[in-house]
Amino acid sequence: MKGNRGKNTRPEMELRRLLRAAGYPGYRLHWKEAPGHPDIAYPGRKVAIFVNGCFWHRCPRCDPPLPKRNQDFWMRKFQLNRERDQRKLEELVSAGWTVMVVWECELAGDTSELVRRLVEKLETRP
Repeated sequence: MKGNRGKNTRPEMELRRLLRAAGYPGYRLHWKEAPGHPDIAYPGRKVAIFVNGCFWHRCPRCDPPLPKRNQDFWMRKFQLNRERDQRKLEELVSAGWTVMVVWECELAGDTSELVRRLVEKLETRP
C-alpha cells in the first residue's frame, strides 16, 4: 500500500488537464483552508472536487471486486474510507461549498460529458 500515492495521481493529473483545457485554471490543490482538503478547490467559487479511485473508494459505477484474502480487513478499510468521504462532503456542504466527486473510471474514454458537468457547476458559482 506504500506505493499508492495520495496526491498527483494519474486520474487527478488528467482532470487538471481537462479543467485547464476547458478554461478553468486557477484551482488550488489539496487546499488546507477548505474543510476536508479537497483534491481540487476553487476557493473564490467555493467549488470542491474530489478525484476518487474506484478501488479505494468503492465506485458504484464499476463495482470493483473485493480482494480474495483477508476480506474482513478490506471490508472494514473500505467502510472507513466511505465514512471519511461522507464526513468531508458534509463538512464542505455545511460550509457553503458545492462538491463534486469524479470517479477514476469517468476519466477513461470519452470525457466530454464529465467536462460538461464540471463546467456547468463552475459556471453556476460566481
